[in-house]
Amino acid sequence: MGGRLLALVLVAATVVLVVMGTMWPIPSAAAFAGISGSGLVHSWSTPEDAVDNLANDLAHRNWARAYSILSNRGEFTEQDFIRDLTGSYPSLRTYANVDNFEVRPLHQSDSQAEVQLRLRWSTVVGDFLDTRNLQVVKVGDNWAPVWPLVKEIHVPPQVIPVNYLRWDVIYRGPADDWGAQDVDAPHVRIVDMHPIQRAAGVVVLGELLNEDVVPAFVSMKATLLAKSGSPIDTEEAFDKMSHLLLPKQVTPFLITFPNASLSDVDSIHMDPTSNLISASADPVVEIQNQKLNPAPDASFTGQLVNQSGQIVNIAHVLATLYDSSGQLVWVVDQYIDRALLPQTPVSFNIAIPQDLARKVSTERAVVATYREGGFQ
Repeated sequence: MGGRLLALVLVAATVVLVVMGTMWPIPSAAAFAGISGSGLVHSWSTPEDAVDNLANDLAHRNWARAYSILSNRGEFTEQDFIRDLTGSYPSLRTYANVDNFEVRPLHQSDSQAEVQLRLRWSTVVGDFLDTRNLQVVKVGDNWAPVWPLVKEIHVPPQVIPVNYLRWDVIYRGPADDWGAQDVDAPHVRIVDMHPIQRAAGVVVLGELLNEDVVPAFVSMKATLLAKSGSPIDTEEAFDKMSHLLLPKQVTPFLITFPNASLSDVDSIHMDPTSNLISASADPVVEIQNQKLNPAPDASFTGQLVNQSGQIVNIAHVLATLYDSSGQLVWVVDQYIDRALLPQTPVSFNIAIPQDLARKVSTERAVVATYREGGFQ
């Protein structure tokens, strides 16, 4: 009897909690639970409430309603507002979703306030943070947010001459009488590799060189071997490297083995692979004003400038960090969330682990780019 009574109590308590969570949800949790905005109890009595309601609409991609509650919507169109959030051209922003958000009050008077909105967007290659400081104004008894629109620079009509190398590949077709003959895979070589122990596990760092005269699409896999010779784990670099290498180019790589211990590792088997691929040396993305900023808050900063006349939809900055003796210390990277327009600088800021920052003396950076239609 006691067990049945306990079960009934648990069921009743569960029902009560579900009803409470449905009728009075925490706004940021409700946004990601699939609850429509009409099911939420909206309050506009504080600046934080107004920004919280706006963030909920953004989390649901309900652009029209989010635009309708802005105090300054007369200064720009709804399409301008959407482009500010998702990008004017296809980029990581275009396919990102709000994973979570945070509302922080900064200061407030009787008629206006400033509130920080931190939107964390999720993409297939990780998260990026979009921080906006919003002015919030009082309208009657309610508050309404003022959206700080970031206007994208328009590139003027112009002609940009290009002079770049291009490699095309012709493979043997089914009707070609070439026997087993075909184009060989490019020759690639590991020029540096060493493991280190981190809190997350074992990390294998290194650099890979395309020593051939043709472009290569590369990948890097590593297997940790125990003292008995048995494999402990196999992992791949995935996005912690540049996969397209033109002739004589070098890419860093970083492979993480979660929860592994370096004391259990006797040796590491490295397995670089390469495939011949058609490629061109355009678009050229130049890194300008690159700088190592010391601890505290150590970082690698700079600007990317697309020197071509083509739009780069996704840019990936990879920086290899070295100590004063030239020994590889760490690899940091950042995906740029907006498309790179021709001749338009875009800033980046990549954090460096604080415990490694004092070891870093120099860096070498590369940029991997992707345009609609394939890698470049």
